[in-house]
Amino acid sequence: MLGLMQEWPLVCHKVIDHAARQHGHREIVSRSVEGPIVRTTYNDIRLRALKVAQLLARDGFKRSDRIGTLAWNTGNHLEAWYGIMGMGGVYHTLNPRLFPEQLVWIMNHAEDQALFVDLTFMPLIEKIAPMVKSLRKIIVFTDKAHMPATALPNVVAYEEWLADGDDDFRWVDVEENEACGMCYTSGTTGDPKGVLYSHRSNVIHGMMAAMPDAMGISSRDVILPVVPMFHANAWGLGQSAPMIGAKMVMPGGKMDGASIYELLDTEKVTFSAAVPTVWLMLLQHLEANNLTLPHLNKVVIGGSACPRAITEKFEKNYGVQVIHAWGMTEMSPLGSLCTMKPEYQDLTGEALLDVKQTQGWSPFGVEMKVTDDDDRELPWDGKTFGRLKVRGPAVAKGYYGGAGKEQFDADGWFDTGDVAHINTNGYMQITDRSKDVIKSGGEWISSIELENLAVGHPEVAEAAVIGIAHPKWDERPLLVVVRKPGKEPTKEQILGFMDGKIAKWWMPDDVVFVPEIPHTATGKIQKTTLREHFKGYKLPA
Repeated sequence: MLGLMQEWPLVCHKVIDHAARQHGHREIVSRSVEGPIVRTTYNDIRLRALKVAQLLARDGFKRSDRIGTLAWNTGNHLEAWYGIMGMGGVYHTLNPRLFPEQLVWIMNHAEDQALFVDLTFMPLIEKIAPMVKSLRKIIVFTDKAHMPATALPNVVAYEEWLADGDDDFRWVDVEENEACGMCYTSGTTGDPKGVLYSHRSNVIHGMMAAMPDAMGISSRDVILPVVPMFHANAWGLGQSAPMIGAKMVMPGGKMDGASIYELLDTEKVTFSAAVPTVWLMLLQHLEANNLTLPHLNKVVIGGSACPRAITEKFEKNYGVQVIHAWGMTEMSPLGSLCTMKPEYQDLTGEALLDVKQTQGWSPFGVEMKVTDDDDRELPWDGKTFGRLKVRGPAVAKGYYGGAGKEQFDADGWFDTGDVAHINTNGYMQITDRSKDVIKSGGEWISSIELENLAVGHPEVAEAAVIGIAHPKWDERPLLVVVRKPGKEPTKEQILGFMDGKIAKWWMPDDVVFVPEIPHTATGKIQKTTLREHFKGYKLPA
């Protein structure tokens, strides 16, 4: 017997329709590339998205065409997203921090037909566009007055192009399982892999992200998505914020501490999300200028493990709740968030910080398990760690083009490549990437835990740990440190700071100081580069 409920497809244009209907006058505030702050509303975003959809269709772009975006977080980027999806197309967010050769490879692999691009990236596009065989049109997010001269064919200023649209358009009647978005993994090993989101997965993920024990956002919030839209859907905020009708503050291309603080203060932001490096810059700016955060209530920190010192400073010094999160491009991206279950609601001090160091628990919609190398499921005891695997309605079941089949099994489980353990209350903690874990004397050492501990030293700006070959123990940890400006901590001082906080046999065998640590295009520590650099390093006897 089937239920007698209406067929109401979960499609993304319904999200922006709802935002305009229920929260039409709510502001979207953007720091434009040209400089000024631009204010618009959900009602305006929807109307302009309709024009984007209409004009793409008029220009000959068809259902399922991949339409690239190479842009910062702005209202223009948001309306382009909804316009692309609303005409049945697939928005393809491109990461400007990739090498030009990687962008060319990704755009050719996706067969991008058109590109929306910010002024910032026009010099880059001038170089790479001729190498993208499928590219037919480039739309520059600016007006005629700011449009740069270009020799590229079929290039138009966004505002001039948009002026040709009208209100005579209806969203294309797509199915909920049709593709609507695309994002490529950073490709730390091998070629990048394309993750293809559906309307259904984006809508479900948006609802999951907004839940009270996930991000916990509402129409009363003012949301600053510092995490870029080209980082896996800005962690779902491009859907969640319109869905619940929150004011959005878009940072554009300025993500230094001073610029982020300015928006937090002037727009009275209550909620934000970003990777740890952004928050390090903000905290340094606050401390250097003796500033406070009277409006900010909550920050979500993910992308890489959040150092304990960041959580402690936000919560103790500024009264801002930190939610440590974990996820992947393949998961749309949220997989777990560290909010407090009743079992932990009375914890304070160091005990509370211990829990907040975990990546938290998975919301409804994400199933999770850890297994050994033979795929035997391991217990949730908070100690036994193994391969972390996930499945759910917003988790990929394969990569575009068929690459990486070995990461997906017949039961739908996706092998994340992370090593983790889960405790009896369901809190998961990443101990490493499977390729980064240090194997010493047959036991595993978590490089992430050592890094977080080292960064807690008051004179350490950043730290990375890699395994160095050892004749007896197979591998031993080497700690690579960037000192804070003007500080000169010694090896002995840093190891002394770590002593007693970890098992003796986990202690790094040596410490080296470097001016900077290499990062991937998504801001993660590039351990492959570090391992290559220190390939012949000899540990002290």
